[in-house]
Amino acid sequence: MHSLFDLSGRKALITGSSQGIGLAIARGLASAGAEVVLNGRDPAKTEAAAQALRTAGFMATASAFDVTKVAAVRAAVEAIEAAGPIGILVNNAGIQHRAPMVDFPEAEYHRVMTTNVDSVFFVAQAVGRGMVKRGRGKIINIGSLMSELGRANIVPYTASKGAVKLMTRALCAEWGKHNIQVNGIGPGYIETEMNKALIDDTVFNAWVCGRTPAGRWAKVDELVGAAIFLAAPASDYINGHMLMVDGGMSAVV
Repeated sequence: MHSLFDLSGRKALITGSSQGIGLAIARGLASAGAEVVLNGRDPAKTEAAAQALRTAGFMATASAFDVTKVAAVRAAVEAIEAAGPIGILVNNAGIQHRAPMVDFPEAEYHRVMTTNVDSVFFVAQAVGRGMVKRGRGKIINIGSLMSELGRANIVPYTASKGAVKLMTRALCAEWGKHNIQVNGIGPGYIETEMNKALIDDTVFNAWVCGRTPAGRWAKVDELVGAAIFLAAPASDYINGHMLMVDGGMSAVV
């Protein structure tokens, strides 16, 4: 692999990576030479995903912890770094809940915000302490098309992903002087389990395909190139940027 995209000797922690987008990104970073640490709440599922990567010839370990619990995050990061520094962090963990604003349950609002916003702050804080001391690091926050646009029935999710975008910029402002690049990826409509209900809805499916210049949903692997780029030396002078991977949807009316 060209040196600009070579991640050899780097350790990457990817939250929410036992399946879906997170696992695809973990596999991609591993293919570029990184040692990847997979995270999820289910120890067995997370270890199984790591084992599958090891079987494929990649360097992968599992670290099961709840990204919304500060004490758990700090303990996990300390344990991971005992075996070597985390040079790349991908804040991918996130959830969705769909409901009209007037009926949106309070508990679900807090669950969305805690998982999608608080976790980004606390994991970045825990990992960032080491990066600041070492004077080097890459952080990739997974935002959304909804970091830029709004849609009915997902107000808390949209608010959370808007917050991720601005947190990315603020971290760039604070940590750029420490040679830490903090960027984001804004996925559009991706074929994942979280979106299964929308994919199966023929009317909504047709709307997505018609509204997207690419004319289709994305595959999870189509996020991998952006992740490798933002984790690699190729992006050393890019900071505070949200790279949209949405088939052009956010660019058109």
